[in-house]
Amino acid sequence: MTTLGEVVDLLHRWYPPATADSWDAVGLVLGDPGRSVRKVHFAVDPSPEVAEEAVAAKADLLVVHHPLFLKPVTSVAATTPKGRTLQTLATGGCALLTAHTNADQALSGVSESLALALGLTDLTPIIAAPAEPRDKFVVFVPTDAAAPVRAAMAEAGAGAIGDYDHCSFSAHGVGRFRPLPGADPAIGTVGDIAVVEEDRIEVVVPRRLRSAVLVAMRNAHPYEEPAFDIVELADAGEQSTGTGRIGTVPATTLAEFAQHVAGVLPATEHGVRVGGDPQRPVSRVAVCGGAGDFLLDRLAGSDVDVYLTSDLRHHPAAEFLEKNGPALIDVAHWAAESTWLPVVRQRLADALGDTVECTVSAVRTDPWTFRV
Repeated sequence: MTTLGEVVDLLHRWYPPATADSWDAVGLVLGDPGRSVRKVHFAVDPSPEVAEEAVAAKADLLVVHHPLFLKPVTSVAATTPKGRTLQTLATGGCALLTAHTNADQALSGVSESLALALGLTDLTPIIAAPAEPRDKFVVFVPTDAAAPVRAAMAEAGAGAIGDYDHCSFSAHGVGRFRPLPGADPAIGTVGDIAVVEEDRIEVVVPRRLRSAVLVAMRNAHPYEEPAFDIVELADAGEQSTGTGRIGTVPATTLAEFAQHVAGVLPATEHGVRVGGDPQRPVSRVAVCGGAGDFLLDRLAGSDVDVYLTSDLRHHPAAEFLEKNGPALIDVAHWAAESTWLPVVRQRLADALGDTVECTVSAVRTDPWTFRV
């Protein structure tokens, strides 16, 4: 049986809530972590129609990109759309989880999914996310006690690297020490030099977990006074997460690339709006899922040929184009972010196998319904 808590932990490992913007509201909104999950449904928006679809499909968890409660509310009565959404899910036994700005920046997140859907390669963030500060713990422990010490440190969060945990390195050696009067040695005798077969264990630890890992190590270590080092690691400068993505496409023109975008993204009444010379050569492309006008100043002087995003306003777009920098492509907000749904669906399906069914919403939640 797979529990809701296990699914949430997995999604939070891929899209850590701590990386969300301070104003955002992400994480588990509704549901008991102890309940079993057999079906997970994915959508961009937590609309009443999506909630009805999820319950009709007998989903145990609805994962959405946009928060249901981004602003404080005083009631969740079914007299409002948000209240109806929550009422429908609660009555149908379907939990709700939001991954918003934490999913925007991540690997296999919204901007990366958009870039890959459009065929971009050699991806890098427009703005790289700062790497989480890390330490390297080195501890020396008798060989026959090394396994429980490694395990205790791992359970406290040490040794997690990417999609792996319990990562460590061990080297064998000989430790020497002399217990002084007042000591209570686990090995050796007061006043005599002890020679002990020991392992040197090295693990990488997020700095925020330093205290927890240190306590776990001390509790599991047989020595009264363990020998250990804590080394603060420098930023390796290889961060692959962050805001937006820049990549390359085979040489084309702006008109041809815009036509390609229209063919890849779901059709909407918004369509694909383009600012720039149709014959402009295009090979280097920047994208940002969702509303990306906050990156215009950043990209104005860059070497990209075109910037694709959503919700561009008249004056910022006009002033950007006047600087003779990249061209602009403006696509529907929902269409751009919907490219993430099949990616996260497949990622969860691969991780959980046949134990959980994963599906993507067929409800189009783009607000525009027709054009006159």
